[in-house]
Amino acid sequence: MAGEHILIVDDDKNMLEVLRFRLEAEGYKVTNTTMAKDALTMAKDELFDLALIDLKLNGNDGIELMQKLHRLSPEMPIIILTAHGTIETAVDAMKQGAYSYLTKPFDRRELCLQIKNGLEKNSLSREIRRLRALVGERYGFKNIIGKSKKMHEVMEQISRTAEIDSSVCIYGESGTGKELMAKSLHLLSSRKEKLFVAINCAAIPEGLLEGELFGYEKGAFTGAVRNKKGFFAQADEGTIFLDEISEMSESMQVKLLRVLQEREFHPLGSEKPIKIDVKIIAATNKNLEDEVKNGNFREDLFYRIHVIPIYIPPLRERKEDIPLLVDHFMKKFAGNMNKEIKGISTPALQKLLFYEWPGNVRELENSIEYAVAMTPMDIIGENVILQTKTIEQGELKPLKEAKNEFERKYISNLISLTKGNVSKASRFAGKYRSDFYDLLKKHNLKIADFKSDIAAKKRKMHKK
Repeated sequence: MAGEHILIVDDDKNMLEVLRFRLEAEGYKVTNTTMAKDALTMAKDELFDLALIDLKLNGNDGIELMQKLHRLSPEMPIIILTAHGTIETAVDAMKQGAYSYLTKPFDRRELCLQIKNGLEKNSLSREIRRLRALVGERYGFKNIIGKSKKMHEVMEQISRTAEIDSSVCIYGESGTGKELMAKSLHLLSSRKEKLFVAINCAAIPEGLLEGELFGYEKGAFTGAVRNKKGFFAQADEGTIFLDEISEMSESMQVKLLRVLQEREFHPLGSEKPIKIDVKIIAATNKNLEDEVKNGNFREDLFYRIHVIPIYIPPLRERKEDIPLLVDHFMKKFAGNMNKEIKGISTPALQKLLFYEWPGNVRELENSIEYAVAMTPMDIIGENVILQTKTIEQGELKPLKEAKNEFERKYISNLISLTKGNVSKASRFAGKYRSDFYDLLKKHNLKIADFKSDIAAKKRKMHKK
């Protein structure tokens, strides 16, 4: 891909000009110099995608310069240019870290091919680093905490969506972390160096929302004593997050739709349109399709923002993440309050696991903040957990017992579903027929019992 920045270092000025002319003709950006020290200075101030270095420089060794450049940019491919095209020279250069070498005089096509291949290698290295960083974001708890299957699926969706400029709509109950997901989308995208601007559409009165979103000119209305830059203009080249978009009035929905269609708007009191380039992320705790059916949300706007929907599961559907979240919040608030908290008691954690969390992660965070503040001990006990909540708490069983109960129930349901057909049931379970019979034996389940129950139900239906 043309446009990459290439550094050329050669003490032959005629060669420099030839190389610069050829590479610029291919669409590359070129910086050149005859001096090794100047090349190092340039590399400190500029990120180069590839370097061409002459093996023999005035008073300097090209391989030595290559090693110094690699200390600044370890993965930058460097091609060594040499008029001494011996195998020993080439092998030594490759051993020292050169991507490749070219013997002067070189063929233009060979030069372009070597550069193209070197740049592709560099691009692949950058992608690997990006993916490693992404894995760190997902599994290192830097932004989003959760190792449950449902949260993994959400993060997979976010990683695939981050580099796409299509509109995203995040669905989730209050407190599930919709804004945190939106920020992750922004930080994983190519727009991460620009602003992320968040607006809660429900928190701004209808009469003020238009001015806040699009800005206004001095004198546009009573009280407009100066020009104001709106949120859309602030987010140009970045990301704008429209939280609780379902609460936007119909008149504002019409104006927002026009902005999304035209990618421009007029500040209040101005006749001059402002062009914008923003990624749109909307969020709501309502079902927008139902809102459209009920006449509360415009269908045309729905299709504009609902291009890529992302659904954030409520905390009650990913309770395996609760211990991780508890540990994170305990450390966070213990640090803020300068308290020594070593952990949480088993009864207290059980209490958290049995609660249904209508306020989701936000409610859990508030509960742990209260517990850290109020506990007189270094272990959080159940006496400071959810004091005002009534929790129907069953017995927390050992893992082996719980797994056996689930397995027995699963096998029973499968046999009922397949009307006693073991072949079908084993296929559904992903088991060999013999292994499935072993499971039936393990849980003392008899196919004959299921078939007799099915027959009895059929007789009962015929009598009716």
